[in-house]
Parts: sequence; C-alpha cells; structure tokens
Amino acid sequence: MLSPQTPLEGSWRFEYKYRLPYDQYYQVRNSLWPYMRMDGYSLKAPEKKYLVRSLYFDTDDLFSYHEKVEGDCDRIKLRIRTYTSDAGDKPNVRVELKARKNMSMEKYGSWVKFEEYQEFLRTRRWPLNHDPVLVEFERHVHFHYLNPKIIVEYHREGFEARNTDDIRVTFDHYVQSAWSKDLFPDAPNFRSHHKNLVVLEIKCNKRQPEWLRSVVIDHGLRIMSNSKFVQGITIALREIVTPSWSM
Repeated sequence: MLSPQTPLEGSWRFEYKYRLPYDQYYQVRNSLWPYMRMDGYSLKAPEKKYLVRSLYFDTDDLFSYHEKVEGDCDRIKLRIRTYTSDAGDKPNVRVELKARKNMSMEKYGSWVKFEEYQEFLRTRRWPLNHDPVLVEFERHVHFHYLNPKIIVEYHREGFEARNTDDIRVTFDHYVQSAWSKDLFPDAPNFRSHHKNLVVLEIKCNKRQPEWLRSVVIDHGLRIMSNSKFVQGITIALREIVTPSWSM
C-alpha cells in the first residue's frame, strides 16, 4: 500500500472547481494577475496553454462512475496521463492514482517509458518495476477488474502564486472526451463537455488566503461538482448510462 512517505506529489490538498463563461473567465484571470503568475509549462506552450490527455480506468459496469455520481466521499481514481496527442515520438507517460476524501485529495504519480505503458496495456503488468505507485496501480487494476475506458483531453492554462503560498490555479479550455482503450487512438470521436465554458480549479494545501477568497466572492463563483471523468463517461458513453444530474 502507498504511505504518506511515498515521494510523490505531497500531502493532502483541497480542490475547488467552478465553470465560467468566457467573459467571467477574463475578469477572474485579470483579478489574479497581481497575486499569481503563469507557470512554466504554460509559458512554453503554444498560445500559453498546454495539452493534457488522460486515460481513465473503470470496471465494465462502471463502478467508479456510479460511485462518484452517488456521492461516495472516499474513493480512488486511476488514470494514465500524457501531454501530447502524438505517439510518434514515443513520449513518457505519467501513471497516477488520485485519492479523495470530501474536498481534499492526494495524488500519487510516477513516470514510465512509452514502451512500458504499451506493455502494461497488453499484459496488465508493469515490466520489472518495483515503484510503489506502479505496484499499487497494478494491484487496483487486478483487484477491481479495471480496464481503460475513456480519454479526456483539454488545454490547460496554469498559474502559481507570486509569493510563497502553495496555491495553484488552472483554467481548462475545450474539454472533450472519447471512448478509448488507449491514450493515442486513431481518429478518436471526441465530444465536447461544455461549449463556451472554462473550468477553473483552485488547488491549495491549506486555507485560502484573503486575496483569493476575495476574488471568489467578488466574482460570485459557486463551487460545483466538475469531475471530468464523470462528464466524460456521461458524454462519451451516453448510450449506456443515464445521468442523475443535468449537464
């Protein structure tokens, strides 16, 4: 089992999610500039937004999806992530487990080579690797009979605090999903999640500072459930699931 001492992403943190129309997105982003700066990944990316694509795992009867929809507060989500849509260069990919308790979460991750990722898809085993994240990921896959189900893709604009506050804010644009058993499928049939909306996520390890709370209050932001995995299942597999909430 993973432990708090596993050298990964860090301690438990809080996540707050919002959906913004574009006029409000510009207003919120402008309000953040005195306190935050664009992160290095965004600065280097075309149009200052970098691609994120994740392959999510679930059971054949979509247990994880229903667990989330029904409001289970303690759950673990498995995904494999890339930051490119081109497999030609054989990019390394990131294996992640995301554990959640109410509003707080902890993410464990480890990088693997492209060939190791392909080997895992074929055999459901990580080749000759004793990394605790990979061991736990593989254990969950076999114990819960998990398989890759969908990919979710978006372009992320990330910000970090100008001072020492451990705060990260991201704006996710053009969120879309497609049924897939691979990170790099041929001609994926992507479906948009929320046209003309931007997903705002605030991530911090402790209480939000006063300036950030003021931004949230001044712009009338309201926290809402915004699981990209759940939305992806609902949209990409709409023929076989019936959501209990409105998109």
